[in-house]
Amino acid sequence: MKRIILVRHGESAWNSVRRLQGQADIGLSARGEAQATALRATIEAMRPDHVIASDLLRARHTAALLGYPHAQLSPALREIDVGDWTGRAIGDLMAEDQDAYLGWRAGTYAPRGGERWQEFRDRVTAGLGKAVSIPGERLLVVCHGGVIRALLDGLLGLPPKRIIPVGPASVTVLAHKPGGMRLETFNFSPDGPVFDAPD
Repeated sequence: MKRIILVRHGESAWNSVRRLQGQADIGLSARGEAQATALRATIEAMRPDHVIASDLLRARHTAALLGYPHAQLSPALREIDVGDWTGRAIGDLMAEDQDAYLGWRAGTYAPRGGERWQEFRDRVTAGLGKAVSIPGERLLVVCHGGVIRALLDGLLGLPPKRIIPVGPASVTVLAHKPGGMRLETFNFSPDGPVFDAPD
């Protein structure tokens, strides 16, 4: 059995003000750095054999703060591209067209120039599939909230409308068994779960 340890990056500068970032290369806030540092002992106790990360700065920096500055980087694990919504405040999007924003959260709507949910889900699931074949019992994947939700959809059949946003610097664990994937942990953080995490 192989365990896949999924970690969302710590709070970014845009998360802190509720702006959508998608694939914009935004760094961690001071709070995000503290969150990632606080998670380090938990990840060390899990003893990952191999570490991969999204190549976006907020994920790379989180991996380094967890003790893995030389994580293997993968563009396939980037956050969903939100197209014209990049940098937009969530409050403004809700005020302009609440149905469109809620549809995006549910995976049924893509902003202009953005990635469709199915394409995103297939991209990250394929990207993880390559890493799962790497020898070892525990694979650490430092990525994004949307990526974790897409993997839960692609690997477990949990559609995005059934999953709350993933908390910053939180841990989700999947067990890869001969009969398929099993969810073992979701949204764990040393400070407790976050139920209203920023997208």
